[in-house]
Amino acid sequence: METEKDTEKETEKESEIWYAMRATYRREPDAMRLLEKENLGCFVPMQYKISLKKGRKVRALVPVVHNLLFVHARPSDVKRVKSRVSYLQYITDTRSGQKIIIPDSEMQRFIAVAGTYNDHLLYFQPDELNLSKGTKVRVIGGDFAGQVGIFLKVKGARDRRVVVEIQGVIAVAMATIHPDLIEVIK
Repeated sequence: METEKDTEKETEKESEIWYAMRATYRREPDAMRLLEKENLGCFVPMQYKISLKKGRKVRALVPVVHNLLFVHARPSDVKRVKSRVSYLQYITDTRSGQKIIIPDSEMQRFIAVAGTYNDHLLYFQPDELNLSKGTKVRVIGGDFAGQVGIFLKVKGARDRRVVVEIQGVIAVAMATIHPDLIEVIK
């Protein structure tokens, strides 16, 4: 029979991983507060939007995609929190039915770009871009120095942009970067 100590040892062996998750009915702020209270890592891609409130223009930070959040935690911790909250759900790969788990390096690149809240970032659903048409590049200067992505033409922009993607979930195109600040990765 498994004792509480055995369960604790199992939990300690688990490593933290990034999950793509959904907080239904636009409850991502509630989910963020809950996850932070539980000391679990969480990232919600946000951007500034201008909206009208009582006839005045107001600039507010809002989620880029409603219901989308990324959770960084051990599987057992996610399961524990999820069991108490019905609106938190895993996003699954439509082909395999598996939970979408994002490699740390991919998530760090995405957060490094999306976490700047730069007004010139463009966000896309995965099916809106054909990344195979682009060129793999590294940014060698400016705000996004060191970031790796795909350089291609995206809709809504006159020039080509460097795109960082979370496979099957979301992609973000960086602000315009001067060609001198980009090197092609062979």
